Amino acid sequence: MKQVKRWPGWVLLVMVVAGLLAFGTTRDAGARTPEERVEEISKQLACPVCNGETVYESRNTQSASIRTEIKAQVTTTDATDDEIIAYIVQNFDAKTLLVPRATGFESLVWVLPSVAIVCAAVGLFFVFRRWRLAADLVPSDDDRALVDAELRADS
Repeated sequence: MKQVKRWPGWVLLVMVVAGLLAFGTTRDAGARTPEERVEEISKQLACPVCNGETVYESRNTQSASIRTEIKAQVTTTDATDDEIIAYIVQNFDAKTLLVPRATGFESLVWVLPSVAIVCAAVGLFFVFRRWRLAADLVPSDDDRALVDAELRADS
């Protein structure tokens, strides 16, 4: 009877978490201004000259020219952010991409942590289940009689 009461809570928890993850990954921030797009795109690109800075943070002349090009692309074309990033990576420096793409081999950066978390959760579920089942074992009358007989034999 205990187990019947427990599983609906777990099912509800899994459904809520899945719903929140689905909502979080598909949520659209709505319309953005050109300045917001330029800022977001420049935060995803590494400065080709500076070490460890984004194009947005860097005050290097090359970063300034990349920001100018991003602004021109945003205002004069209908290109998406990904298309503008691809254009900048191709025309300025192949190492400017700061955030890994979500396609191909680079998608492992996004997938592997999720897979590890799921595997860990499943492993913990089975370990806790085994511990609970081991704790729920109650000795039978025959087991008690056997232990009592052995204790009497030893004394």
